[in-house]
Amino acid sequence: MADTRATNGGQDAIGVVGAGTMGSGIAVVALRAGFPTWVCETDAENLDAGIGRIRAFLDGSVRRGKITAAERDEMLTRLHGTTVLEDLASCRYVIEAVYEDVEVKRALFRRLHAVAAPDALFLTNTSTLSVTSIAASTGHEERVVGMHFCNPAPLMALVEISPGLRTSPAALEEAQALAGRLGKTYVVTHDTPGFILNYFLIPFENDCIRALEEGLASVEDIDRAVKLGLGYPMGTFELLDTVGLDVHYAVSMRLYEQLHDPRFAPPPLVRRMIDANRLGRKTGHGFYRYEKGRVFGA
Repeated sequence: MADTRATNGGQDAIGVVGAGTMGSGIAVVALRAGFPTWVCETDAENLDAGIGRIRAFLDGSVRRGKITAAERDEMLTRLHGTTVLEDLASCRYVIEAVYEDVEVKRALFRRLHAVAAPDALFLTNTSTLSVTSIAASTGHEERVVGMHFCNPAPLMALVEISPGLRTSPAALEEAQALAGRLGKTYVVTHDTPGFILNYFLIPFENDCIRALEEGLASVEDIDRAVKLGLGYPMGTFELLDTVGLDVHYAVSMRLYEQLHDPRFAPPPLVRRMIDANRLGRKTGHGFYRYEKGRVFGA
């Protein structure tokens, strides 16, 4: 069993801890790159939901002609789900995509250190927290690297790779090589709040929300201006609906708490939308409405 988990046709296995929007997207990336992929969740209900998201994305890719049905079926043979962290013991790479809380992530890496191979590479998908802090006191600090996938992970080409203060040069080099194997382009950043992308993106998104609150223009017109005037592939509100208003709120608050810059503080409208369960695509209603069950794949 251990050998089956470790490799498939000579390819190292990837373990993904957390099967929410980001975790399931990262799993799709790993599957498309040919890796045997293990997805770990806290319970059967969350695991089933995550596996369902992965399958739905791949089904959407088939409908749009991005992959064939045979390619999808082959990918699914390499997909394994578990609620037992020890099942990731043979994975060469473990990527965490759990709740954005430093203690939660640190505790996870401590548990992984106890079960993983000595040379396993631990990657955190954090977008706001210090890689150094996440790795601290885990027993494996030199093997922890930040690897932040842009959301949605299967569609966006870029990842941010961020070494902590105790990350070894060899681990950083290995993370860069893995990014290439996953078909991603990477940038290397310092271990600072928000890294590159969220340091610029979160204040911009909050400014767009404030503009909407102040009646500057409609959701549709702000998005049209952002796409046609600034050349962005998605409008701000389209992106917020894809990421989820709850995720945006959490990321904004984490950065505001660290940087104390008011532009990082989420506007009041975000909290009201969360209270109304208007989280975006995942609830069928955010700044836009969505057809129930509609999933887009690529």
